[in-house]
Amino acid sequence: MDNQVKLSQDSLPIFEALEKQALDRLVHFDVPGHKGGRGNKDLKKYLGETCVKLDVNSMKPLDNLCHPSSVIKDAQDLTAELFGADEAFFIANGTTAAVQAMIMASCKAGDKIIMPRNVHRSAINALVINGAVPVYVNPGTDKKLGIPLGMAFEDVKKAIEENPDAKAVMVNNPTYYGICSDIKAIVEEAHKHGMLVLADEAHGTHFYFGEGLPISAMAAGADMSSVSMHKTGGSLTQSSILLTRNTVNPDYVRQIINLTQTTSASYLLLSSLDIARRNLYRNGKEIYAKAKELACYAREEINQIGGYYAFGEELINGNDIYDFDPIKLSVYTRDTGLAGIEVYDYLRDEYGIQIEFGDIGNILAIVSGGERRIEIERLLAALTEIKRNHEQSTKGMFDHEYINPQIIMPPQKAFYSDTEAVRLEKSENRICGEFVMCYPPGIPILAPGERITKEIINYTFYAKEKGCMMLGTEDMSMEYINVVAETKNKVLSGIDD
Repeated sequence: MDNQVKLSQDSLPIFEALEKQALDRLVHFDVPGHKGGRGNKDLKKYLGETCVKLDVNSMKPLDNLCHPSSVIKDAQDLTAELFGADEAFFIANGTTAAVQAMIMASCKAGDKIIMPRNVHRSAINALVINGAVPVYVNPGTDKKLGIPLGMAFEDVKKAIEENPDAKAVMVNNPTYYGICSDIKAIVEEAHKHGMLVLADEAHGTHFYFGEGLPISAMAAGADMSSVSMHKTGGSLTQSSILLTRNTVNPDYVRQIINLTQTTSASYLLLSSLDIARRNLYRNGKEIYAKAKELACYAREEINQIGGYYAFGEELINGNDIYDFDPIKLSVYTRDTGLAGIEVYDYLRDEYGIQIEFGDIGNILAIVSGGERRIEIERLLAALTEIKRNHEQSTKGMFDHEYINPQIIMPPQKAFYSDTEAVRLEKSENRICGEFVMCYPPGIPILAPGERITKEIINYTFYAKEKGCMMLGTEDMSMEYINVVAETKNKVLSGIDD
């Protein structure tokens, strides 16, 4: 830190600077145009006076996120120290921007990157933008649950040995469902071959503070990690951090971040990262101990209802389920005859309970320590009633969430090829030119450059029928899908061409 006196973790550099400038009674001839709420009284009324007064633009005393040298730098340094990293970067564009910065800082056009296929859309978006080429490692699949798991270490090792020119390996730590790969072993193997390891820790903030949880990416020796502080860390939505080790050039990483990061970063988001970091320093262990206790209690009770299966650490096999996040409350619903998205809808519409997501076979409830025991009991009672009132035959249900892709072209080449729109049901064997996914979780069913199969078409129609939120296609109704034009198929075939 630049300060002569080292700041403590109890400090709030950004928020304290914001408070000071608010007391200075500045006359504002700068943006934002609401002028502390005076120019938009409804904004002040609905969001609150403190909020609009602290919503300011960059000025000298408040530093600049694009080139931090004072209070933002201090806050980032404190974050790096707390998370065990060498550098930390505040991200105001969500963890999507952090994931993309990791990939774009590691790979250039044509470079290979080894990654699981069940990555978030943001990772494949990065490949579309910068032209890196994926070497996918298919995750394991649980035959009962039908969900994608982690990457088996031997599969990653094989991919590394077969692609010695790859620049990096990307790892989900954990997956949306709470599944962890053996990230420590992957780091050791990748580093032996001169490859960087990038971790998507969108759902792993608590790994840095909780006890009895899977290892964090920084503790495992990863080179970079994108952490969604807003998901389980307590900051405002869209605020995130990117952690790096000194194995990468932080100044180059900052340049890459600035290619896509806003030049008008919200100080509400930045100060929330500052405040959340101090809260985790002071209370993180207690918060996540409570979250773990509540999630484990809920898991045990749900498994007593029958029909549901709240899965957990019993799945650990030391391979493609190397570890499990016990704070994740993932529940298999198919044995009740109900798709996860149907249970999701019943919970919201009939019981006033909002969970994170439902897919075709599971639901996920996020527990982060801010819940009360009575709310867990309410969830348990609702699930019991839903089973009693809506249980039906499992006949005809789709039994898996993940379909191994057939990669025909690199994502960038497919996305920017000449395309034509065809009806989804008539797209079999064509090469996809866009994304198809359920959101959440935002893992593509189809990504650009993948062959469209009958199984994928059936899965997509089934997900739509059950009520999943489908997105990614240019056609908002998802009746049509953009495919690479036939005249291009003969020329642009093969991932290595």
